[in-house]
Amino acid sequence: MASLTEITGVLGRNRAAHLLRRATFGPTIPEIDQFAALTATQAMALLLDDAAENPLPPIDLLTGSTWVDPTGVSGPPFAGSGNSEQDQLFEYFQAWHMDVMRKAPLTLKERITWFLHTHLPARWTEINQSESIYYQNCLYRHYAYGSFKELFKKICVDNAMLRYLDGYSNKKNSPNENFAREMFELYSIGRGEQVVEGDYTNYTEEDIKAATRVLTGWNLNETFSFIDPDTGLPAGKMDSQMAGDGTTELATEHDTEPKTFSSKFGGTVIQTSSIVEDFATVEAAYGELDEMIEMIFSQQETGRFIARKLYRFFVYHFITEDAETDIIGPLAQTLIDNDFSIQELLTVLLKSEHFYDADDAVTENDNVGALIKSPVDIFTGLSRMFEIQYQDRETSTDPFYGDMAYVVSKLVDQGLNFYEPFEVAGYPAYHQMPGYNRNWITTYALAFRYQMGGILMKTLDQATERTFVLDIVDWVENSGHITDPSDAVEIMDVLVNNLYAIELTQERYDYFLYTVFLDYPEDQAYARGLWTQEWNAYQSSSDDTVVRSLLERLFSALIETPEFQIY
Repeated sequence: MASLTEITGVLGRNRAAHLLRRATFGPTIPEIDQFAALTATQAMALLLDDAAENPLPPIDLLTGSTWVDPTGVSGPPFAGSGNSEQDQLFEYFQAWHMDVMRKAPLTLKERITWFLHTHLPARWTEINQSESIYYQNCLYRHYAYGSFKELFKKICVDNAMLRYLDGYSNKKNSPNENFAREMFELYSIGRGEQVVEGDYTNYTEEDIKAATRVLTGWNLNETFSFIDPDTGLPAGKMDSQMAGDGTTELATEHDTEPKTFSSKFGGTVIQTSSIVEDFATVEAAYGELDEMIEMIFSQQETGRFIARKLYRFFVYHFITEDAETDIIGPLAQTLIDNDFSIQELLTVLLKSEHFYDADDAVTENDNVGALIKSPVDIFTGLSRMFEIQYQDRETSTDPFYGDMAYVVSKLVDQGLNFYEPFEVAGYPAYHQMPGYNRNWITTYALAFRYQMGGILMKTLDQATERTFVLDIVDWVENSGHITDPSDAVEIMDVLVNNLYAIELTQERYDYFLYTVFLDYPEDQAYARGLWTQEWNAYQSSSDDTVVRSLLERLFSALIETPEFQIY
């Protein structure tokens, strides 16, 4: 039986590594050792720490300063003329966000921010405005430890979402159902089985039409001068005019007629609370939006739908009947009882016996090593574990952007078109049944995933102009993680124990050590002795040709495996 009972005792190294791989963008070896000595409660307290400041915004090389204002204080000048073209600014944003994830503090905040993007996606070619996408990213970070329900109210009138799903064209006399349809089906309560035409178990076509009318009247604010008072971030704005009294703002494109929802929502009727000069007041229009989102999020199935999305992101894509009953149901109730706090749900889930495979002795349903890494996880995980040095985005901006543009191109090769999902549901690996995360593995993408070792060590793409590199000899010798580099077994153990989420069979271990690394499977003791001689010869001569070749071959081979692709 799946269990949300909190796991007892200190985590130990394997469980600590599992937690940090899922909750962050990859731990360092000292971080795994640190968390190994903690209980699950102590570990979660650290992962939910919110002391770190939000990242500084990206810089435009043309001006030497940013073109966005995350505080909302400076407003329109940041979106004014003199900056690079939008395509270039978007590439700067991509580089910036990749670096933010790579350098993220050891907390859940950036991981949740990424989850929110995968659930409520943005597509560059539909939006074509880097400022909007940047502010949406800030919005997700703002609510990462807050209420998903409150975030949802904000995303309905977010500039990027208004443009992406045509909310800006939804007017009282020409309704556009695009956002309302996806809101129900993909982002909130979820589509169930179609009972009859127009009835999708959890909502109906009638509800889509009523929600569309609630959502009428918001428009883009392309100067980013309208600041949401709750977040301090730019947001979309109502089409409006002032009433004759000079003090009341009227929503000129908002539908003022009653909006009646189906029996799925108890026949709720949402009415405009204040009409002046035949227009809804702007305050009343926002009140309708608030009332509708409260209605949707009061449904048990909304809690279940969001709980399933979080479960698939942090635990496993397949939800058994036991997990649906014992895990999803209680997690959904946790969301509903705590104003849809993702933080509260993860506090329960990531401390549970189920998360650590401690709820039964069956190995076929294990969650450890059950997810396939995203291209982001491959890049950030290796970069962080091997502490690869990259250019600083504040002080070495030009080479930084060159390096990160290269990284983003490799994400595309591996199947992640960063901020360009071709479906409004987002990237297939996070939503497309039945494969979910297995969608990362295609014949084309796998070949590029297997190249990551060579890419980082520059044994591939040697002519590419980039500044970062993994010097595997230097890491083995000077990182402090290997006490005796002349011991081939210790090198192998440190690499395997930190690169892999699952334990290798002895046969597989011996293959990598004696056939791949030492290239002498016939006599294991002799092979180990040869490595000691080669390492000592390097120490005395400073000629690393032989040891570098062997170490690079081992590292590349460990990456080019099914075992490395899972976590």
